[in-house]
Amino acid sequence: MIKKVVIAAAGQGTRMLQLSENKSKHLIEVEKRPFLAYLLDNILKAGYKEIILVVGYREDMIRKFLKNYRFDGVDFDIKIINQFDILGPKEKEYGTACPIKCVKDLIKNENFISLVGDNFYTVEDLKLMNIDDNYNYVAGVQNDHPKNYGVLIEDGDDFLDGIVEKPKEFMGNLINTSLYKFTPEIFEKVFQIEKSERGEFEITDAISLLSKEKKVKVKKMKDFWMDFGRPEDVEKLSNFLENADCKKVAEKSK
Repeated sequence: MIKKVVIAAAGQGTRMLQLSENKSKHLIEVEKRPFLAYLLDNILKAGYKEIILVVGYREDMIRKFLKNYRFDGVDFDIKIINQFDILGPKEKEYGTACPIKCVKDLIKNENFISLVGDNFYTVEDLKLMNIDDNYNYVAGVQNDHPKNYGVLIEDGDDFLDGIVEKPKEFMGNLINTSLYKFTPEIFEKVFQIEKSERGEFEITDAISLLSKEKKVKVKKMKDFWMDFGRPEDVEKLSNFLENADCKKVAEKSK
């Protein structure tokens, strides 16, 4: 069983506009709780007990939040590391592959889960990725607007054939949710890739190297997922949480 989860939470979140003006987007409140609290709740409910939080912008505020964070009845460990302390400032090295570079010495030879701290994943889908085998997995979900995301291309046998970022032509509607299960093989690949056209080190480039070796499979998510990236997403997530709570109450009353 996989125990470790790496959360990428180094960015500020400029798409959140004034909401992230003086704090990390991961601490923007929804229903009077920071977004990060809901993510941690679900990770722990899914059975993962060892969390590595890769931070950067306003590390001080994230540390303050974690001092007061509690999850009743579960023993867990959260390690915090600063991406910029390890790799240098954002101007030197940045991108979705950077958090993976930072955790190599902490993960060592274990399989682990990797996800982004500004996406919402349900307990069910997080459990779905606990596949302790020799393959890497990328979680995909059907989306009506695939051109806004990275589209997952399958080869017909659940293996990943490639990831096409924001395709101009329709190539499918199964998109990347930035939820991964990695084997230690990912560490070799993240140090092989070069900067993308955006000038960043992209985790999808490292995954593509593994996919060429038939080492990456696609796992289709079965529940709710959302990218918590824009101000209107606060209300969207709030509505989901309220409906989920109402459903739980209804089920208990049966």
